[in-house]
Amino acid sequence: MGDGSNRYEQQYQSKLEKPESLVRELGEVRNLILSMGIAMPNTFIGAMATVLPTEFRQPLNLYYMHGSEALQKLLLTEGIRDKVIPRPMFLSGYDREVYQQHPDWMHYVPATFHQVGRILTQRIRPECFVVTVSPMDKHGYFSLGTNADYGASIVRKADIVVLEVNPYMPRTFGECTVHITEVDFLIESDLPLAEVANRPANDTDMRIAQHIASRIHDRDTIQLGVGGAPNAVASLLKHHKDLGVHSELLTPAIADLIESGVITGRFKTLMQHLHVYTLALGDRDMYDFMDDNPSLIGMPASWVNNPSIIRQNDNMVSINAAIEVDLSGQINAESVGGKQFSGTGGQLDFVRGAHASINGRSFIALNSTAKKGMVSRIVPQLGPGVVTDTRMDTQFVVTEFGCVNLKGLSLRERAQALISLAHPDFHEDLAREARSMYG
Repeated sequence: MGDGSNRYEQQYQSKLEKPESLVRELGEVRNLILSMGIAMPNTFIGAMATVLPTEFRQPLNLYYMHGSEALQKLLLTEGIRDKVIPRPMFLSGYDREVYQQHPDWMHYVPATFHQVGRILTQRIRPECFVVTVSPMDKHGYFSLGTNADYGASIVRKADIVVLEVNPYMPRTFGECTVHITEVDFLIESDLPLAEVANRPANDTDMRIAQHIASRIHDRDTIQLGVGGAPNAVASLLKHHKDLGVHSELLTPAIADLIESGVITGRFKTLMQHLHVYTLALGDRDMYDFMDDNPSLIGMPASWVNNPSIIRQNDNMVSINAAIEVDLSGQINAESVGGKQFSGTGGQLDFVRGAHASINGRSFIALNSTAKKGMVSRIVPQLGPGVVTDTRMDTQFVVTEFGCVNLKGLSLRERAQALISLAHPDFHEDLAREARSMYG
């Protein structure tokens, strides 16, 4: 065989650019897509912050999900407001700060996660896509590492593909490889990957988790969302056996269950023995665990989060958090006070997919109150425009006061069941509202 590695290295060097020089070459691009979360290209963002103010003539449509700290501090700033139109499809905490200060500037784009790749390749023209990847191997391949998500869908369809090569990005398996021949430009970065600290579970989280964990059985396949309650559930599964994972998100809690042998995937219906995810948020230890680990399979969100795929896992259990639920069973997981807080993400994908599974279960978890007990999170009706999961989709709802299954209940029965989950201080008011609506 010939020396392919030398040929690939020559191609690498021919496509390698200085970050600021590269940004200048992209001056005619109008639709720029950035990878999300841990894979957001922060060195490229820094170069954009330097070049855009003086050298870009027209505003840039910036599409992404879950923006990084660098995006907020370097690019989404007052001095560049006339050069960038942020169009996030999910708000991180950093995005929220910008949105709260300038709601007229940030153009939130609603979308369920499994449709994002399709929207970004079919609804808009993906003129340029920039993503952080692992270093190239001897065969000329880079890895999307922590983030297959929408990147795996876009990377072969964008007009211009830019890779930010970072030695800290783990090399992972699945549908998340990119060959040097598919790349237009490369830049290099030595910035450590962001680490996301899990919020520790409190007593309320643990009470909620106990209701859920008692309904998870050996050999189930699980999906865990973010938040104290899902993490608490993971902590209560340490004595379960042969669980599987098919999850939008890979977290340290899931990685710990894999390492300890609780999650084996031996009895999964789909992709047996393999631990499926589409994005990862964690710490250095988790990224090291991911590196070169063939049991972890990163697949695009268009596949992982597709309800028709999720349902193929028998005994699928989905666990997600919510902000509030109304007495009909409608779920709000993305808005506070009528203002966008996060995004639809993949919650509805998994609510629908898990319930459609044979013996599947979908859990929505939330504390019964907010603002130190002053506000009930079980409410008579949701405000306009904040329904994440419809009342037809909701199955189990869980608070520290219990767990109810809404499937098959009438509106009146639903209201009664959900009032039982509310804090006692709010029972009387909620009951009065329920009588006025449902008799």
